[in-house]
Amino acid sequence: MLCSLFLICTFDLYAQKPDENRFTKIILAEKLDEPMEMAMLKDGRVLICERKGGIKQWDPLTEQMTLVATIPVNTKYTNAKGQIREAEEGLVGISIDPNFEKNHWIYLLYADPTEPKHVLARFEFINEKLIESSKKLVIEYPVQRQECCHTGGGMAWDKTGNLFLTIGNNTSNSGTPGYANLDERQGWENWDDQRGAGNTNDFRGKILRIKPEDNGGYTIPDGNLFKKGTEKTKPEIYVMGNRNPWRISVDSKTGYIYWGEVGPDASVDTEQGPRGYDEFNQAKKPGNFGWPYFIGDNKAYADWDFELKKPKLESKFDPNNPINDSPNNTGLKDLPPAQKAFIWYPYANSDEFPLVGASGRSATGGPVFRKDDFKNAERLFPAYYEGKWLAVEFMRGWIMAVTMDENGDYKSMERFMPNESFGSAIDMQFAHNGDLYVLEYGTAWFKGNDNARLVKISYNAGNRQPNVVLNADKVGGAIPFKVKLTAEGSTDPDGDVIDYEWKITNKQNGNRSYKGAIQNIEFTKPGKYIATLYVNDKKSPKSTKSIEILAGNEPPKVGFEFAKGNKTFYFPNKAIEYKVNVEDKEDGSTINGKIKPENVAVNIDYLPIGYDKIEISQNHRIVDALLFASEGEKLIAKSDCKSCHVMDKKSVGPSYIDISKKYLSNPSLHESIAKKIINGGTGIWGDHAMSAHPQLSQADANAMVSYIIGITEKKTEVKNRPIAGSYSTTIPQNQKDKGSFVLRASYKDKGGKNMPAITGEETLVLRNPVLSPELAEITKGYMKLMTPGIGYYAVGKEAYLGYKQIDFTDIKQIEVGLSASSRNGAAGGIMEIRLDSPSGALLGKTDKIQLTERKPGENQQNRSGNKSIIDVASNGVHDVYFVFRNAEAKDNQIQVQIRDFEFKSN
Repeated sequence: MLCSLFLICTFDLYAQKPDENRFTKIILAEKLDEPMEMAMLKDGRVLICERKGGIKQWDPLTEQMTLVATIPVNTKYTNAKGQIREAEEGLVGISIDPNFEKNHWIYLLYADPTEPKHVLARFEFINEKLIESSKKLVIEYPVQRQECCHTGGGMAWDKTGNLFLTIGNNTSNSGTPGYANLDERQGWENWDDQRGAGNTNDFRGKILRIKPEDNGGYTIPDGNLFKKGTEKTKPEIYVMGNRNPWRISVDSKTGYIYWGEVGPDASVDTEQGPRGYDEFNQAKKPGNFGWPYFIGDNKAYADWDFELKKPKLESKFDPNNPINDSPNNTGLKDLPPAQKAFIWYPYANSDEFPLVGASGRSATGGPVFRKDDFKNAERLFPAYYEGKWLAVEFMRGWIMAVTMDENGDYKSMERFMPNESFGSAIDMQFAHNGDLYVLEYGTAWFKGNDNARLVKISYNAGNRQPNVVLNADKVGGAIPFKVKLTAEGSTDPDGDVIDYEWKITNKQNGNRSYKGAIQNIEFTKPGKYIATLYVNDKKSPKSTKSIEILAGNEPPKVGFEFAKGNKTFYFPNKAIEYKVNVEDKEDGSTINGKIKPENVAVNIDYLPIGYDKIEISQNHRIVDALLFASEGEKLIAKSDCKSCHVMDKKSVGPSYIDISKKYLSNPSLHESIAKKIINGGTGIWGDHAMSAHPQLSQADANAMVSYIIGITEKKTEVKNRPIAGSYSTTIPQNQKDKGSFVLRASYKDKGGKNMPAITGEETLVLRNPVLSPELAEITKGYMKLMTPGIGYYAVGKEAYLGYKQIDFTDIKQIEVGLSASSRNGAAGGIMEIRLDSPSGALLGKTDKIQLTERKPGENQQNRSGNKSIIDVASNGVHDVYFVFRNAEAKDNQIQVQIRDFEFKSN
């Protein structure tokens, strides 16, 4: 027994860092709508709250994300000018009770939709439903809604059932160019954080510790920052002096709490105070973490006179004796001594923590790994990470594994999975099965984002399964046709020999098996086939991947044809001359007239930068559905259906309206209804038998069902454009410029006997000729900054941004907006334009971008005089790279700030 214990201790002590490829990053769901926080259930489900009030559930059994509830919340504020603006508040926090399996309680922190207050309420969550009548108020506190920002919303529990709750300072960022919020002028209360974070009698800018009670409300545990009954204090406060504490976690072994803290935006030290720093913090016990008087390792601000714009006193605030004498303070004047941050870093490189890099910053937080928290876990992170804090950064996209010494003090940090990016991570937690989950908000603020997603990271301690790559040169066609299937690119991470087996399955035509990495397979009978590849290393379960192959129906070919002009860019207020051609082997073509123009869906939409692409996609699909339903209406008119059915009254059979009402909300049954039209049947609407219609294809029957079911559906107005014409590229009114025009054409063919219809389509995106760095498809040494304004930076000795397949037709010049400021420690550099690779043909270059000095509060993005115009001479379509070089720049040093690249035509 002692030997076993010794071996375990030795393994933990000398645990080796695992190979990165033992961790697998898996995207579970995308296109979430502003996800904020998640809660992990023991059965593997994940609950996610979204800012606009949605609660979604990821179910590992179905591998589906579903909306399970929506609660009313406030998401706006009204400024002094009466303008309505997006606030950061809404549904900002979610957590489950430690005894959820018994009581089914979840906790939601949200902005009340009618009153200016935030509410923490408890609800029952049973059978995937939020029981609204079960609501119990836990705690609420007032907020101002005249200015933005900072809500906090992080929640975590300790072993004794105490709940930690992070609350943002609810104070405006404006008016103090990135320094401390200390404005004591009358009427400027919302700009004075001494009335919030520095106030011992206010919840804002704090971390609370409370114990929720069974009947609602809460009690206050002993040991918080202020004893119960202390005048001018809130005994719920555990930590004060926070600006925007984000995600919080509790070390189950030590009881220490950890959180990310988003700091102010100043990029240079001045007499007003230090430049801004973000912080990752640790509290071993209750304390004051300094804001708004101190930042980082207790760098002090001046008591600033905002009227005279100078310090009131020669000396700055004293961290050992901070004093809050603001007229807006309702708490104690003498505050507890300030605690310095655990990790702190500015926009520029950090001398203390160089590994964190430079540029945009937004500290999120994350969990401390303790293997004893996962006694029944299916998988477990290796012992190497025992006691380490895994901290994720929203802007910089890294996860740091932070090591503490035996006293719990900072010792070192290192990148976790350095070859992966975890950008816009807003929460990170371990699940009960040992996997690490990351919730990513997405690129653009206040929008649904394609890259707003739930990600899982799993660790494999043993033999690793092969990685499967399956490719097919085609996935459908008229019979007979051949398909080349390949497994090339499949690998085994342990270097084991792997073999390949293919299974081709079809219910009507039987199954076939093949061995080998490459197969050329001929299909001579129509039907839907599933081709499955099995890759086996003989040591672990086989890895598989499947693909669907449709034999008997050649997919339609759809294409746009342009008479002239550039095929990458549109130029505002000029017309696009287009034509759509459709060719289908079975149905004919638009050229010979067998495919009618009215059966081709053509859409042109404007897509602003940051706009939710989901809506445009839905608009296109609605046109497809309406055209398909229209075809179904024509088929019904030609059939014998009218002898048994009428629109609004029961005849021999049910009315179309009754059928629509019955099945509108049951799309899973639509396919079976179509089959019944073909095969006939009885028993649902009465004894009268429906005649069979074997002459109909499955696609025709589907079209008829689509029309009937859609009769009672609320109609959406959409416009189908002609297959040939002219379209003006005028930006729609009230839309942001520099977006894209999306052209999409599609045709759904008629299918074949026992064969479903196939949709062919082509989508073209014509970009604005001004390209944002954010849209680059290939990057190296690129960083994005979101506060105080959006900015883009080239970092290191060599950096580049690459854009794929750019048409140079009619392009004569490229104008670039670049600058370098000494305020963020930039090095300057030269920018080159190269074709097809970062070292490809040189198209042109700038002179060296020299350093300039930017005044405090000045927006670098809006400065003039930083443009370079480069004449270019090229034809055809190329990948284009903007390459930034400075051999003297440090690895993490900013070279230049990038505004945009504008392609200019004749």
